Amino acid sequence: MAIVSQSKDGYLVSSDPKLLQLDRIHAYLSKESHWAAGIPRSIVERAIGNSICFGLFDPSGTQRGFARVVTDAATFAWLCDVYIETDSQGRGLGVFLMDTVMTHPSLQNLRRFCLTTTSAHGLYEKQGFKVTATPGSWMEIKDAEIYKKMNEVRS
Repeated sequence: MAIVSQSKDGYLVSSDPKLLQLDRIHAYLSKESHWAAGIPRSIVERAIGNSICFGLFDPSGTQRGFARVVTDAATFAWLCDVYIETDSQGRGLGVFLMDTVMTHPSLQNLRRFCLTTTSAHGLYEKQGFKVTATPGSWMEIKDAEIYKKMNEVRS
């Protein structure tokens, strides 16, 4: 896959997997996010390895945000695990991150590009996302407690 990088005001967004700071990503997803609370690091590593990922880095090189896209790079993509660390929010960095995601060559001319979110609808609407007009056609298998269960088995 092509590597996309953009700089703005000293910040960098890049899809170069070598730049990703797995400890920071895992810490945020497992401890700060509501959607992946308790996720094991091995699952984060596997998900990153099978996705197009974007890191947002501050001027010192510390990762401050992340976005992951699961895709076949032809017809479908699923945007997930998007975050900006709390102390970096309110500076337009989410827009910068999403602008970069949306320019990736493997994410062009897709028939369907999806995400689920409970917040930041305005951010995604700026990129063309809309609340689905066909919620009755979507089906899922969802286990919101999967990571908790996995951690209990290990204990």
